[in-house]
Amino acid sequence: MNFRIAILALGVACAAALPASAQEWYVGGSIGYALQADSSNTGSTGAFRTGNGAPALPFGTAIAAGTPYGWETEFDNGYAVSGEFGARYGNGLRSGIELTYTKADVVTHSGVNVAGTVIDGVDAAVLTGSPTKLGATVGQVVATPDGDQIESTSVFANLYYDFNRDGVISPYVGAGLGYSDVSVQYSPSGVGIIDDSEGKVAYQLKAGATWAVSERIELYGEAAYRATDDVELDNQLFPGTLNIENQQTILSVGARYKFGA
Repeated sequence: MNFRIAILALGVACAAALPASAQEWYVGGSIGYALQADSSNTGSTGAFRTGNGAPALPFGTAIAAGTPYGWETEFDNGYAVSGEFGARYGNGLRSGIELTYTKADVVTHSGVNVAGTVIDGVDAAVLTGSPTKLGATVGQVVATPDGDQIESTSVFANLYYDFNRDGVISPYVGAGLGYSDVSVQYSPSGVGIIDDSEGKVAYQLKAGATWAVSERIELYGEAAYRATDDVELDNQLFPGTLNIENQQTILSVGARYKFGA
């Protein structure tokens, strides 16, 4: 990803130098469908002793610090909203500052593993520290999300190129570099595991088409791929951290209002 960020940073630096030559300013907004990619969550534990997961993991089994663990999370499709203030130039370039928000709920979690061994069939007390079995397996507990979700609030500096800009329909491509505050809640069956947020550098790649409705108003449709590095958050159930993948494709429609030169 470092190469992509370097290219995007160069584009954003160019965009920052362009406003003095802007021929037209605009504001826009969109609503969209967020296709949140599933996450292969991975992390490492602190030192702790298990609850009663006998016979596989009897009460008090020592788990060493640094033991790898993780599970799979399947996300539902969510929604996205955004607003942008930008400038258009005479050479086909366009730049903008965009504020975005996306949210997607969790469908299910599965495949909980510790040190490479799947423990979905072990009594859930193993991870809670309880000396008494709970009567439900790890797999049963994590399969039922309870308000589990991922949210991203982001700001991007974008650079676009508009094709056929004198036509009624104008395709375009774009890229952006920014910052995203990613908030994650994992509390399957009411068991709090993750409820935290972290800020990350974010990037996006875009393609779309603009329809000039009038001299001042444009409608547009757009597809964007957006991602950050893995979000590293503290585990609240037992000592350790968890890395959560954050990638999404946004399909959106919107409108722009042009102020003129």
